[in-house]
Formats: sequence, C-alpha cells, structure tokens
Amino acid sequence: MIIGRYTVDGNAHYGQQISPTQWRRLRGLPFESVVPTDHIDDNAQVRLLCPVDRPRIFGVGFNYAAHAKETGHALPTRAATFMKPDSSAIGPDEAIIYPMEGQRVDYECELAVIIGKGGRRIAPADVDAHIFGFTCANDVSERPIQFAEMDAGCLLIGKGFDSFCPLGPVIATGLNHRNLAIATRLNGEVRQSSNTSDLVFDVPYLVSYISQAITLRPGDVIITGTPQGIGPMLPGDVVEVEIEGIGVLRNPVVAEAGWQPR
Repeated sequence: MIIGRYTVDGNAHYGQQISPTQWRRLRGLPFESVVPTDHIDDNAQVRLLCPVDRPRIFGVGFNYAAHAKETGHALPTRAATFMKPDSSAIGPDEAIIYPMEGQRVDYECELAVIIGKGGRRIAPADVDAHIFGFTCANDVSERPIQFAEMDAGCLLIGKGFDSFCPLGPVIATGLNHRNLAIATRLNGEVRQSSNTSDLVFDVPYLVSYISQAITLRPGDVIITGTPQGIGPMLPGDVVEVEIEGIGVLRNPVVAEAGWQPR
C-alpha cells in the first residue's frame, strides 16, 4: 500500500492511494489499523504533508560502512543512536531553513521506519510485525555544531534545528527493507547512491535495540543512517531523496532571515 497524509480544504487526513490520481480517505490514524472510508480525494485537491504529525524521531550514525570510512570513523560495534526533536520534521516541498548559525549544512538521505504496533523488548525476529511502513528521510546536519557537540559527548543542536528532518512523500508498506536503492540528488545531480543491503546494523536489529530501553509507540520514526557521499547544501539549492518503492522527497533550501554566507 501507499499511504499519504495530506490536507484538503485546510483539514489533514490520511488516505490510501488507489490510482495515480486518487486517494481513498482513511478513518483516524493508520498505524495499527487501516480503516478505509467511502470518501475519494483527487490529486488536484491534495497537498501532501509530513507522513507523521510531530513524530518521535530516533537516529543512527555511521551505519553504512562506506560512510563511516569517509568520515574517518571505525565501524561501530554498538548502534550510535540519537534523537531529533519533533519540530525538526517537515514534509515534501517544505523548506529546509538554513539557520543563522549555519556554516556547513549537509544533506543525508536515509530510509525511515514507521512503527505500527508499539512494544518494548521486541525480538529481532518479531520486528517486521511491528513495522507499519517506510518513507524517505533527510537527516539534515549542521556540521561544525555537530562536531563540537560530539567532542563534548553529546548530540542535539547540530541535528535538531527546526526543519532538519524532512520526511515523505508517502509511507510505503510491504517493502523488502533489506534491499532498497537509495539516493540523494542536489540540484538534479546525484550525490549519494547506495542500497540498504549495505547497512551495518539492519532494520530488525535497530528496532529491537532501541526497544530494549524505550517503549516504541505507533507513529514513531527510526531513521537508519546515511550512505557515503554526504555534502553541503546552500540556500537556493533543491535536495531530493529517492528510495526505491517509496518515491522522491523534494525540499528547497531557504536562508533564515539574517543568515550571511561565511
């Protein structure tokens, strides 16, 4: 299934895509149960939103071997986890705000896992039953702040600015998360190109690992790490994240008032 969260006439709904141009509206939240209604919305009426409203976002660093190498880090022996605030989540075509403090702001394409059935201490073999679906993510990062935080043994602001976690455009269910092509384009030029088969810690491991400590809830988002090819973007750029079976997450980069090139 392809599930979208969208606005029609100022009201937000979830819908199931039933044709390239139509959506069947759903009743309530879809994460634990997809309940269709008789209401059909046409694409011309629909504006896609962030697939989850103000989600908890769990991140993972250095989770592709080639990316760890390009950053000079050894392969992790334990998942390098962090969180991004819910205010960082935006949807397709919304602007990534380049903050006043920004010196180098990077794109990072990532596969995002959307939790359906919540739980704690989920066994790896049971993880697929707890996944609702997948979407594209861009783990936007302000590098000088991030690196200074990491030197101090923490990580928040460098990845936590408002708008620093675009998600979308839709949620796709039933994908083989072990083998999905993933890429980033900056102004139409391919900058990252990889496959989720290269993850150091795969999706079942990550969901299980996080759930050992934290009770996962329906609608939680786990972004699973970025492949090699990270790089900077600037105001005026357009960044696209594409994942096989999901689609293209497109976002322009816009300077915050007061930002000055450095």
